[in-house]
Amino acid sequence: MRLTRWSVTAILCTSLMCVTAMAGQSDADRWIQKEFKPSSLSAEQQRSEMRWFVLAADRLRLNGIREVRVISEDLATHHYESAVLAKAFFEITGIRVVHDIVPEGTLVSRFRQAMDSPDSPYDGWVTDSDLIGTHYRYGLVEPLTDYMKEDGRDFTSPTLDLKDFIGLKFTTGPDGKLYQLPDQQFANLYWFRADWFAREDLQQRFREKYGYALGVPLNWSAYEDIAEFFSVHVRELDGKRVYGHMDYGARDPSLGWRFTDAWLSMAGVADKGLPNGLPVDEWGIRVAGDQCTPVAASVERGGATDSPAAIYALSRYLDWLNRFAPPEAKQLNFTQAGPVPGQGQIAQQIFWYTGFTAALNKPGLPVTDASGKPRWRMAPSPHGAYWKQGMQNGYQDVGSWTFLKSTPRWRKAAAWLYAQFVTSRTVSLKKSITGLTFIRESDIRHPYFTEHADQFGGLIEFYRGPARIAWTPTGTNVPDYPKMAELWWRNIGLAVDGKLSPSKAMGQLAQQMDDVLGQLQRRGMMHCTPKLNAKQGKDRYLTGKGAPWQALPNEKPPGETIPYERLLQAWKEGRLR
Repeated sequence: MRLTRWSVTAILCTSLMCVTAMAGQSDADRWIQKEFKPSSLSAEQQRSEMRWFVLAADRLRLNGIREVRVISEDLATHHYESAVLAKAFFEITGIRVVHDIVPEGTLVSRFRQAMDSPDSPYDGWVTDSDLIGTHYRYGLVEPLTDYMKEDGRDFTSPTLDLKDFIGLKFTTGPDGKLYQLPDQQFANLYWFRADWFAREDLQQRFREKYGYALGVPLNWSAYEDIAEFFSVHVRELDGKRVYGHMDYGARDPSLGWRFTDAWLSMAGVADKGLPNGLPVDEWGIRVAGDQCTPVAASVERGGATDSPAAIYALSRYLDWLNRFAPPEAKQLNFTQAGPVPGQGQIAQQIFWYTGFTAALNKPGLPVTDASGKPRWRMAPSPHGAYWKQGMQNGYQDVGSWTFLKSTPRWRKAAAWLYAQFVTSRTVSLKKSITGLTFIRESDIRHPYFTEHADQFGGLIEFYRGPARIAWTPTGTNVPDYPKMAELWWRNIGLAVDGKLSPSKAMGQLAQQMDDVLGQLQRRGMMHCTPKLNAKQGKDRYLTGKGAPWQALPNEKPPGETIPYERLLQAWKEGRLR
């Protein structure tokens, strides 16, 4: 067996200072030199930050902690943490990390089971901030605001620098307390082949057929026209079959995210009001006047999940998937579909997660040029016919460290230490370069990304502008994300398979969501327990004054586009569009 610095130290030395000096700091120096660069900190600042981690870990090891178990979803950023940062943490602190990576659907299911168990299999979880309403209402998740002042005070880094995090607003509950620490963050944006859109022959053909310029679509009408143009009329470029749309339709938990992240919101289902619409949010869930108590999902109770706008959203999704996407798209899930645009046959994608930026930015791909720079760009997603100014602008995923109150004290402290390590300024810039899922302002503004901005297709401009705050995750109206999220993909899947019409699928979904709200009402929750409205009929709620919005006589207004350069300049000048 190979003796590590830690085992040699344990044999030769028993003093705390000796352990710290011989094992931790020397390994920290080595990692700073070989891996943790560039950084927003100087080398000496990095050494100082790591010195605190070494000392904090010593206290944990004195309390019997030798290993910590954590779990996160399958993303490039988390693979970097599991393969590289977990090893670094062990060599620097002497605490081994078992960092499991699973599909997000599995992660959500395991977390839901752990909520009902007295002994969680993991000490720390990276769950989406979409669960913030769940965490707040059940009272089973450790509020970090309290933890950092109380049990976790001695294990909270003095250089954590919460003000540097860009996503804390999304991980804060209605009580104003921070429940989760952001670990990675990415947005849902429009993706398109800028090189194809710039071709004069294609521009001329598009204008002749549709009567306006080929550009970034501002509404779903233009998106549909562009999808039809490339899939039906262009069909082939450079000897390859091309498609004007990309999506996925496999019966899988990720099919539900397609809608909650936030297809319905972009269609215009919710009320006005940021970040998610009040009183009705992008899931179609209405809350009472206290802005916290869920009272309905179905239109007949005042919700909007089966409203005309929601049915319109599902109808467009199915139509475009069947007419304009590659035939295999219906059999793909989120993970499988993400890299497909990189294969060079897709002209545009209405909602594309920027978490796949790294995968589409590799030299040698059909979508990168000879110098390795992208031929594609990203822009704000277009809006549906029901969307109005003041509604949610777009969706953003914020995977965040989450800790259950039931986790034993020292194990929780060790997981909290690891969470701070993988988000620390010592390592976060390199992690951002690797996964392109930014969490810190200091990383976004670093000269590295100024110098390399043209390699990322608009991502840097997006995160340096106001859009990164306007694009928001699922909000606090959703009282039990794990239980309600699974209803979405099951019902949407029936519509994809042709077993239910869009109207019946959304109607069944709304009824099942009401049923869950009723179950939670009977069971009770620690905060803001749902209280279902009585059924009053759809006509009672369908008005033009707020969600649920009454049906429009025309759901395809004229298409509108805008030159990409104007959008990019708006971001640079601090405007959303």
